[in-house]
Amino acid sequence: MRSIPELSNLPIIARRYIEAAILKNVFDEIERRFDRETAEQIIGQACSNSAVAHGKNMAQQVDHPANLQDFAEILPNWTKEDVLEIEVLEQNKSTMYFNVTRCRYAEMYEEMGVRDIGHLLSCRRDADFCTGYNPDINFARSQTIMKGPSHCDFRLKMKLSHKE
Repeated sequence: MRSIPELSNLPIIARRYIEAAILKNVFDEIERRFDRETAEQIIGQACSNSAVAHGKNMAQQVDHPANLQDFAEILPNWTKEDVLEIEVLEQNKSTMYFNVTRCRYAEMYEEMGVRDIGHLLSCRRDADFCTGYNPDINFARSQTIMKGPSHCDFRLKMKLSHKE
């Protein structure tokens, strides 16, 4: 029997392409049976649940509570093959501020005809991944390329613990 390749070995953009190809059909069917709002809620929640689980899985790979230094070390998983072009503004133990100035995820969704739900398939995952990775990461972003602006502004900051 042939073994199935481990999904984690696939580049994230390849996974998102496969997911989008399937989820677009699921989205369309939910929208046809119910309405657009219900389709967005269901697909959005499913992607959020997946992102939280992925964050938890990645956090389990370090031998301490995952922090922003660890996050910086895994960020290349998302930028591999120039999928994201990033401008780092500030990065230290408790803060990671960066802008994404090019997003091939948005470009791919545009080519696939699913950019209108791209925020559900990718952008929404970012905050949820952080929640799973370490709930003490404050995630903020006011805009995304997916929705039209020139860049995405990621602002991650560790919440202060009572010990600090």
